[in-house]
Amino acid sequence: MRNLRGGASPVMIGRESELRRLARLASAREPAVAVVAGEPGIGKTRLVSELLATLPAETVVLVGQAEPGSLSRPYEVLLDAIDGRPEVDEEQLAALTDAAHSPVERLHIGLAILADLIGDSPAVVVFEDLHWADSESAALFERIADQRGPRLLIGTYRPDEVTRRQPVAGLLARLERRHAVTHVRLDRLTPAQTAALLAAATGAPAPLRAATALHHRTGGNPFFLEELLRALPGYAVDDLVEQPLPWSLADVLRRQVDDLDPVSHRIVEAAAVLGHRIPFDLLADVTGTGEDELITVLRDLVTRGVLVESGEDEFAFRHALVREAIADQMLGRQRRRLHEAALDVLLAGGASDPAMVAHHARGAGRYDDLIAAARRGTALYLSIGSAYQALQLAEMGLDELPDDPGLLAGAARAAWLAGLLDDALRYGRRWRDLAGAAIDRSEALYLLVRIAWESREPAEMRTLTHEIETLIAELPPGEGQARAMNAIAQSAYLRDELDAALLWCERALALAEEFDLPTIRLTALLEKGSALTERPHTAADGRKILATVVDEAEKAEQWVLAASALNMLVQGEPPSSPIEHAETLERMRVDAERAGFESMAVATYFQGRARLAVRAGDLGAAIAALEEGREQDSGLRRRGRWADYHGVFLAGLYLEAGELDGVERIIADLAAVPNNPPTVIPGLAFNLACRRGDLPRAEAALDEFIAALAGQSWRSGEQAQDLVAAALDAGLPAHRLDQMGRELLDADVWDAYRTLVDAQLAEVRGQHADALAGYESIIEAHILAPATRGTVRVGAARCLLAADRRAEATAHVAAATSLLGQWRGWRVAQLDRVRTQLGLAPADAPAAVTGPAALTPREREVAVLISDGLTNTELARRLYISPKTAAVHVSNILRKLGVSSRTEVGDVVGRS
Repeated sequence: MRNLRGGASPVMIGRESELRRLARLASAREPAVAVVAGEPGIGKTRLVSELLATLPAETVVLVGQAEPGSLSRPYEVLLDAIDGRPEVDEEQLAALTDAAHSPVERLHIGLAILADLIGDSPAVVVFEDLHWADSESAALFERIADQRGPRLLIGTYRPDEVTRRQPVAGLLARLERRHAVTHVRLDRLTPAQTAALLAAATGAPAPLRAATALHHRTGGNPFFLEELLRALPGYAVDDLVEQPLPWSLADVLRRQVDDLDPVSHRIVEAAAVLGHRIPFDLLADVTGTGEDELITVLRDLVTRGVLVESGEDEFAFRHALVREAIADQMLGRQRRRLHEAALDVLLAGGASDPAMVAHHARGAGRYDDLIAAARRGTALYLSIGSAYQALQLAEMGLDELPDDPGLLAGAARAAWLAGLLDDALRYGRRWRDLAGAAIDRSEALYLLVRIAWESREPAEMRTLTHEIETLIAELPPGEGQARAMNAIAQSAYLRDELDAALLWCERALALAEEFDLPTIRLTALLEKGSALTERPHTAADGRKILATVVDEAEKAEQWVLAASALNMLVQGEPPSSPIEHAETLERMRVDAERAGFESMAVATYFQGRARLAVRAGDLGAAIAALEEGREQDSGLRRRGRWADYHGVFLAGLYLEAGELDGVERIIADLAAVPNNPPTVIPGLAFNLACRRGDLPRAEAALDEFIAALAGQSWRSGEQAQDLVAAALDAGLPAHRLDQMGRELLDADVWDAYRTLVDAQLAEVRGQHADALAGYESIIEAHILAPATRGTVRVGAARCLLAADRRAEATAHVAAATSLLGQWRGWRVAQLDRVRTQLGLAPADAPAAVTGPAALTPREREVAVLISDGLTNTELARRLYISPKTAAVHVSNILRKLGVSSRTEVGDVVGRS
């Protein structure tokens, strides 16, 4: 058996679900067939290798591989699988390869060899690269599939290389008819998985831009990516983007076109120069090839898997690296002539694709055409939400004209939308420094404030704000001054200076009204609505303003403004309808995608999904959404607010669920992130220590948290009730609880949260009447999530039990059980303790059998006699039991039937 190929990455990326499927088949100890399909280099062999590494030692493993040309070598795959195995009988082996034996005899000899090797042991038999397999190997694979016993048979193949003339084509069809075949199709890696592979191979998160570029360069093919890493050791990931292809990989790629005839070779070289997208007409004009001849050549290239038909009359290389390998071996003059020809054709036809024009203008050395196309293309791609493409075009122009303010503005905006904060900051600062008009300078400062906030650089925000204030004093009333005022309003809002933000919004709105500036007006309304939603007594007004901004911004195709307003609506007080909440989130995602707003379309969207799940009371779904979002970012190096963006929220949900080890891991991850808000880690550490019952650590973390809280201008009622609940669970002393009540709340938190904290503290002091009044006043508070309302109901039930009001307590417990039906962790544990006090089963216990079915045979006999009107004494006499035992039976029957009188027992028994 040959050794399976490994990879540059120490862990397999992006194939976890496929591996689980195969592992389940292998562990079932039943006959099973699986077929793994995918293009070359996609990871079929790596997947099989990872599966084999998980098998128990007693499993017999046989792996054989077909090779190109195997069609003429019978039983090539089996011979490869048993190569080097001393236990194979030499006579059988000789008979297998002896053409004097009939095909049927040799087939049975092959099966006998396998039977001797496997015996009754569990086995995994793998036939690699079935598309090259000879007909005898294909027939053997089919017969193995018919065998009984605890064995998994796996075949791998490349779908694009299967034709009707190959044995595997008939094999696959027959297997489908005769067996339950598990199909595993391996797709190319996503951008996030490419980043994860880079991180695993290099031991460090990959820069977003480098990961994106390498994904584009390799097409998400793991083999190509690993070959780049393996052949170019010591290079930083950023450098791999520009490094020429290593000889070994280029040679592999060029083999696909080595045997082309001269005409086809000339066409494929022209296609390589034309770029990522190859329009049929452009290729025909540049090569001077007639339509029929070109169709014939392109059909052959598609059949070979060199090209794919990517659109109507448009083609692309299946792998960008193939195009790169072909272009790299051409002469520079040859490439330049093709670029010139393509550029002339495009300009003569009034080409609408500035990216294509810029690509060929650069290749032809015609820099005036390049700059014109870069300017036009940057604006065009920003308008249609293609931020990354806009950035590439702007940078192409800046390579030739580095001080162009328009290109710098486009590059800064595009980099920010694409989530590339370092690039956005660099271009934004240069744009500000070179801006000739004050209005452009104020626009640059507006963007820089936002970037500084996302980068968690408060000192930079204050410096920029002072610069804007100075600029306003120099500007006459009008558009420039209004833009600058919006910039200050944004800065004030992001720094939690809400009164100042509202003041500057009103001033900007007044100028927008006076000078008829609709975009300025929408921007000012966005900042005003956002500021108003931060305070409970103005939140409704803020939501109305934001809803207006959304409608007007969408009509004006101002997608960034629309998405930003929708994001505020998603994160603020939820609408009463869950459907409306979900529709708002989806609308935000669509508008963010239209704007090319990467962070909002992806990262913020996952948080929105988690918030929806929390509002639905589904803790598992909320955790799953954040884990998925965090996994998407796991291989990327991000900064500021986007560094481990989901970590804090996910840690909070892990605390809810009691997954405390997960919380500890996230705290360690966050500790490695610079510029965390000062309260984040102490707050999580305090909550974790409380949930673990570690009082000394909890008190130390509380001191650290309260000290950090002093520098924070706002308070969170949700955080307050959560931390107080943790403190109560840990048994913190009364003076510490009172301290928390004072420090964690202020005048701007929602009243429902303040009432809840007050009720929690009153209950622990033994003031049950006051606590009950507080709890019952907020049992329907819409601002509280269902799980929190469930906890409110549990608190009310505890207070009622203290007053021996069991019936009312039971009603609250029933409501809490419904609210916490899809939750787990400490809230459900509190509920179960109260249920136990009431003599009820735990909330997650199997549903109890009720009604006549719940009665024992003896109780059914007693129930029939009760329905006949017998008294306890008469029951005792009839059944030869004591009157006391008869009374116990009657009591149990009444409880199980859910009735309160003997007469009702007769009614129920009669109906059953």
